[in-house]
This record gives sequence, C-alpha cells and structure tokens, in this order.
Amino acid sequence: MRVVSIFGVESMRIGGTETFARELSAQLDQRGWKNVLCFLNEPPRDVRDFMDLPNVSFEVLKDSVKPNWNATKDLSRILRVHKPEILHLHFTGFIGVYPWLAKLHSVRKVFFTDQTSRPVGYVPHQSPLWKRSLARLINMPLTKVTCVSNYGHRCMTSLGLLPNNRYEVIYNSVDLSRVHPSAERAARFRSRYSIPDGRTIVAQVSWIIPEKGIVDLLKAAQRVVSQDPNVQFVFIGEGSYRAEYEKQAHAMGLCDHVTWTGLVTDPFVEGVYDAADIVCQVSNWEEVFGWVIAEGMAYGKPIVGTRVGAIPEIIEDGSSGYLVDRGDDHAMAEKILTLVQNKELRCRMGHRGREIARTKFDLSRSVSQLIDCYGI
Repeated sequence: MRVVSIFGVESMRIGGTETFARELSAQLDQRGWKNVLCFLNEPPRDVRDFMDLPNVSFEVLKDSVKPNWNATKDLSRILRVHKPEILHLHFTGFIGVYPWLAKLHSVRKVFFTDQTSRPVGYVPHQSPLWKRSLARLINMPLTKVTCVSNYGHRCMTSLGLLPNNRYEVIYNSVDLSRVHPSAERAARFRSRYSIPDGRTIVAQVSWIIPEKGIVDLLKAAQRVVSQDPNVQFVFIGEGSYRAEYEKQAHAMGLCDHVTWTGLVTDPFVEGVYDAADIVCQVSNWEEVFGWVIAEGMAYGKPIVGTRVGAIPEIIEDGSSGYLVDRGDDHAMAEKILTLVQNKELRCRMGHRGREIARTKFDLSRSVSQLIDCYGI
C-alpha cells in the first residue's frame, strides 16, 4: 500500500517541506504503508538521508508545477510502477490533468494541498460561472483539498471551484522533536559568520526575493542601527536578488551590521534559531502560511511580522510578537528596538510563542490529521 507524494519544488535544504515528508513517511510506516517522494530534483545527499526511511522511495518529476507532456508522461510511469492507492499533490497547479491521470491508473484517492501565497492586496473572490463549472469537471476526481491556514481556506472556498465540504484546514507545522535550544550551537553560528559578541541578532529566514520584504527590513535596520549600533541583522537564505540587496545594504552604510549567510542546509542543526534573539517575517505578498514564524516561536523567539495573508493567524500581536503593516519600515524599526531594549519582554513573548507552537503547530498532530483524511 503506497502514497505517491508529488512536491513541485526543488529539495535543497532541510526545511518545512522535507520535515513534513519525513514525518508523513514515519507515520505511514507505523501503519504498514510506503511513501514515494517526488521532487523536481534529486535531493542533495544529506537532505535525502534525512528523509530516507525504510518505507521511502524517491523519484524525480521535473517540471511538475504546471502540467505538460513530459511531466504527464513521467507521472504516468511513476503511477504505473508504484501502483499507489493515494496520490497527493503539493506545490503543483490546482487545475490540471493529474487527478484524471491518477484515476486512469486506478488510484483510489487524490489529494491536493494549497501552498500558494497570493499577490499583494489579493482579495478572495468568486470565479466566473464558466470557470467554476469547468474547474469542477476537471477536478472531479479530487477527494479533498487541504488548506494550510484559515486564510488559504477562505481564498479557496471563495473561488467556488469545488464544493466547500471538499476543503479542510491542516496547518503547516514544526517538528517539535527537533527543537532543542543550544547555547553551543548559537556560539558556533556567531563564530561562523563573524558576528561580534554581545550584538542582538535580528534574523529573517526566507528566499531573498522582493515578496519577502527584504528592502523594507533593510530600511528598518538603518533606523535601528542609528539608535543602537549593537544590533546585527542576519538574512538566512538565497535568491536571485541577493547581490542587488547586498549593494543596497552597502550603499545604506549597513555593511558592518548586516550578514548574508546564503543557503543554510538545516537551520535547526546549524544554530539559526539558537543564535537569533528576534525573528522577522516582513513579507509584502499575502503569505498563505509562515513556516519560519512557527519555527521561531517553537524556539521561544519573539516575532515581528506583517499583517498579510495568514501571518496574523500565527502571531498574537503584543503577546507572542508584533504585527506591523506591510512596507512600514518605521513601525518595524520601532518594534524591533522595543524588543532589543527589553530582554524580559523578549523572554515573555518567546515563552508565549512556544506555547502557541506546541498547541497549534505540532507537526506530529498535523500529519496524524492528514492521515485521518486519507482514511488510513
């Protein structure tokens, strides 16, 4: 008995997708099921080893995000070889041929998880009648659509592309069993990136792209450093805009106060959250979730985030962190300075964030909920 899990992303690091895949495989194994993990690429050896449990097989399904002839042909081969009972689509297009292809290969159930962040200012709305009718025909074989936040659920149900009873909210979550704060890891992280002792670290873990509000945080950093030079802003991640943003930071006189780590294979093991005093996620677009926020909270860190998408579902404003309006670098700086200057407040907010993470964003519980949806 098998599940084929299609992830329309490149697996380059041990992040939320990889920890989800591993936990799903582990819980399926307890029930005597196998899991076939399909990514756009062959994961690097250390990432593959992390996910490689006894019941796991790997496949590469290139260009699976948008249906095309090659991806359809390759998925057909995968379904023919593994003969799964369940196909689960992640990070692929919602409208496409994959559900019908699964039915043609006698797959009993087909699931889709909506992981799509929406454009800036997106307002949930109903699709035109012709589109609703066509989508319901195309997606007729879908058993269930899981949404990773209430915001995502509102966006999907508002469209009217499927009956509302085919949607269910299952939050993206954190593998709490891997959360073990370590002062030693924090010290190694500081040493590796030459962060001076005593500086308060403000960290953002994200792709280095415009949608993540990097420029806004750099402007906030300029304000913060002008009032308290004992603060270091650390950007963990990679992206096509990194070189441009590094030049901007240099032009703003921030070179000594901004660190760019590049891609970090495993933020938990490499001490990202151990070293961080404050975690930011100041996105511009409408985030469908905020994995980094949940991870930072699990490590007991206060969060500064923007009022976009699902982020207000995760952060309790004034309790586990602060919410500011998108693009408001003045408010970002004000809230960061408030936290920098009050260690007791950081600890109190971090403690509340840890409680929320354990209650709402426990990966083991979320995956168990998904397996119940599977009917296993």
